[in-house]
Amino acid sequence: MAADRLFELRRRTFDTPQFRGITFIESEAKSIINHVPGDRLPFNYTINPYRGCSHACSFCFARTTHTFMDMNAGRDFETKIVVKVNAPELLRAELRARKWKGDHIAMGTATDPYQRAEGRYKLMARIIETLTEFRNPFSILTKGTLIMRDIELLQSAAEVTDVSTALSIATFDDDAWARSEPGTPHPRKRMEVVRRLNEAGIPCGVMLAPILPGITDRPEQLRPVVEAAFEAGATHVSPILLHLRPGVKEEYMGWLEREYPDLVPKYMSMYNRRSYAHESDRKALARTVQDIKAATPRAEPRPRSSRSQWRRPNQSPVPRARSEQMTLL
Repeated sequence: MAADRLFELRRRTFDTPQFRGITFIESEAKSIINHVPGDRLPFNYTINPYRGCSHACSFCFARTTHTFMDMNAGRDFETKIVVKVNAPELLRAELRARKWKGDHIAMGTATDPYQRAEGRYKLMARIIETLTEFRNPFSILTKGTLIMRDIELLQSAAEVTDVSTALSIATFDDDAWARSEPGTPHPRKRMEVVRRLNEAGIPCGVMLAPILPGITDRPEQLRPVVEAAFEAGATHVSPILLHLRPGVKEEYMGWLEREYPDLVPKYMSMYNRRSYAHESDRKALARTVQDIKAATPRAEPRPRSSRSQWRRPNQSPVPRARSEQMTLL
């Protein structure tokens, strides 16, 4: 069956304020644990329960994934969200397979698992429960405050395996945030999540990512984020300068021309025929952030939850933790 016919059969819309204008395309995935080849990333396996993202970040490197399904990397990526409705069941089957060796699984690498769709489908809660049952280590990167709904589940997981989290917070500049990340929770609300996760014994860091040249890269913009991250007990603060893959670059440059037309020549120079900025620019950002970190006192580290000894998947699962739906944004 052609992909577009499959999608047409499974399209759903919900006329509630947080979902208005978004079409959910319910899909039966064939697999859910993805192997990431190469050694450039600190993980080899990922789970992405959704494809597309209503956070609508102008710079999102995952936008091109929508073009694989005959949809565009622009508005379609933001409003046509593919939901892998069978993700938790697939995960259980794949974790049970003899070939699976219990490797670390990263989530939030190609789509935000706590975007608005998660408020409706609740896939992450079931995924976390399954990973906990199998004592499988995992990490989550998100911009979604909705992760707080699952804090008790994360605490249960942290008792039996390695669990880490990170919030992506690039700036506290309200104007830059509103223009570049229009569908995300406010950055300060995200920083509050960092604090609450660390207080709950769930290690959480901050990704200063991506830093937008000429928009969010001034020291006076970076400093308050680093200071707030340290105050929130962040396990790490890591800056990443914007990179623009083919397909994403065209979308981003169109956005830049509308929102910051004076910066277009600068970006044409920085990203001409390349996806990454010059190494000198990346090193300059790293030095700036390092200097800010060195001058910023850290909060006292909070105690981490102790983990029980690893148990094999066929042993009794951890009791299910209760969780409560929180507001989406």
